[in-house]
Amino acid sequence: MSKPTSGDFTKTAGWMDWYTGPSKPRFKLPAGAVDAHCHVFGPGAEFPYAPERKYTPCDASKHQLYALRDHLGFARNVVVQATCHGADNRAMVDALVNSGGKARGVATVKRSVSDAEIQAMHDAGVRGVRFNFVKRLVDFTPKDELLEIAGRIAKWGWHVVIYFEAVDLPELWDFFTALPTTVVVDHMGRPDVSLPVDGPQFALFEKFMREHSNVWSKVSCPERLSVTGPKALNGEQNAYTDVIPFAKRIVEQFPDRVLWGTDWPHPNLKDHMPDDGLLVDFIPHIATTPELQQKLLVTNPMRLYWPEEV
Repeated sequence: MSKPTSGDFTKTAGWMDWYTGPSKPRFKLPAGAVDAHCHVFGPGAEFPYAPERKYTPCDASKHQLYALRDHLGFARNVVVQATCHGADNRAMVDALVNSGGKARGVATVKRSVSDAEIQAMHDAGVRGVRFNFVKRLVDFTPKDELLEIAGRIAKWGWHVVIYFEAVDLPELWDFFTALPTTVVVDHMGRPDVSLPVDGPQFALFEKFMREHSNVWSKVSCPERLSVTGPKALNGEQNAYTDVIPFAKRIVEQFPDRVLWGTDWPHPNLKDHMPDDGLLVDFIPHIATTPELQQKLLVTNPMRLYWPEEV
């Protein structure tokens, strides 16, 4: 059954709703594991979608997100501002405030944001801002404006999350390396996994991380990157084998600078909607030892998002 979009909104035609009734992962997450990349959508009636949005999703509430957290066996979440909400962070902040201290957030802000607004978000649990360079998702923001924002949020100890596609890394390199904060790359910079893992495209991303010790990466979203699958559906325990060499390589080269998240509720998927339980079962294929799993799922996200508890 199609999931609703509340308020005066009509869901984008062909929108893929998040998966109902995900399986229980076979992989037992370590105690204190953090889902370090997920979103909330609305609900539209309570938190309207932004006029400038490029898509209108089905609602995906904080209650549904936290029910999934508990079902999968995570202890905490990092809720990343979804592009369908623009720079109106109310839905994300509301999710943090109602998490019982178990969620931190990443906001989207404009140059006009005031120090008081940054402080209020910080008090609610926001610890970073996201800059999106995926052209089909957002309108262009001048780089000087983004650098100004990065300089301001650095005073709160926040970091910058960057979302871009691998083909755009050469032209964005100088900007990314000028950022004065910790920088977290979403989904390994979206490599083309049909290219060789030791080819020049992925080598450039590895160089970016190797030469800049402030750069971290989320090794998430195999369901977005995979070309040949198999899909995380119908009990598949060896999903997305074409993505594994890329993610495994980053985890093993940079074990102290990697994060993982479900990406629930999986905005803008076109091919299939994965079973989130089977996505969790992808983790031991890319972090193959208990030590690497502990760093990826607990130590690293705690250091970045809950440093006061470390």
